[in-house]
Amino acid sequence: MNDPYVQSAEYMDLLIADAWGLFAPGLSEALRGLGGETGVTVDLGAGTGRGVAVICASLPDDSPVLAVEPSPALRAVLLARAHEDERLSSRVTVSSADALGVPLPDRVRALVAMNMIGHLSPGDRHELWRRIVPRLVRGGCVVVNLAPPTRPAGVPRSRMASRSVGDLTYEGWASAEAVGEQQIRWHLTYLTRSSEGSTVSEVAVDYDWWVMNEAELRDELAEHGLTTRQIGHPDASLYVATRLQN
Repeated sequence: MNDPYVQSAEYMDLLIADAWGLFAPGLSEALRGLGGETGVTVDLGAGTGRGVAVICASLPDDSPVLAVEPSPALRAVLLARAHEDERLSSRVTVSSADALGVPLPDRVRALVAMNMIGHLSPGDRHELWRRIVPRLVRGGCVVVNLAPPTRPAGVPRSRMASRSVGDLTYEGWASAEAVGEQQIRWHLTYLTRSSEGSTVSEVAVDYDWWVMNEAELRDELAEHGLTTRQIGHPDASLYVATRLQN
């Protein structure tokens, strides 16, 4: 497997903390608005498990969660988070499969795909929706965010996030360039700095990302019988798509 996080995994949980402060209220709102039918909530690209914690806090205590994360480095943090928290350990099953390869439960209460949909090509996304939609229970939903940019365009280098732990500060920097009609290539640099500001370590990672805007997302999901609306803080670019009928 080509794992774009193998070098940057140690930075991920730290540097996405602020973003999850923005995402969590909208995700929680979407899940609390589900109907009473039971089913498994599937978290695709669960990463280090911050979304899993939000999911479990938002649903009834007996509601099962399937957390799918193909990156071994991120999955190690995810599994540790689920194991150490009694509220998660009895409910969360961790899968090492990828989005298209994971065996799906027959009844899916919700599909959560946060910060990962850009890893999938348009064809792969349609295959994912084709697999998921027939399994959604009545009133079930898909929750997805669209990370900027939503058009193939260059992104000037800027600092994404910064966190300090002890005497060290961890930073993430990013820039991007368009590499096709629907893709950009991210250039990411992760730095560890001393209290004096010197660089202790540095990791550089490049990967391609498929982009789309809100209208394209709505049209794509409508092809599969889902109605889409924005939810949560506008800056989160978070959307919930609902299947109203079986």
